[in-house]
Amino acid sequence: MRRFLEVTGFLLTVFGVCGVVRELTDGGFSFMGATRFLTENVWFLEGREVFTNLVVAALGLVLMIVSDGVEGKG
Repeated sequence: MRRFLEVTGFLLTVFGVCGVVRELTDGGFSFMGATRFLTENVWFLEGREVFTNLVVAALGLVLMIVSDGVEGKG
């Protein structure tokens, strides 16, 4: 379980940071658009792409921190 949380947290952090970079460069790095599907298809997130990507990155960091407190075989 610990390893799963670490990997998931890392991926969320990377996707969130890449999404922020993509939004701040007006889509200049289109290959970094993993969270684009979330921000374009959820109606209440439209116009809040940078904030959404920051929240995704923060959740990833929280998962990585929480994974240190979880005991497991990983």
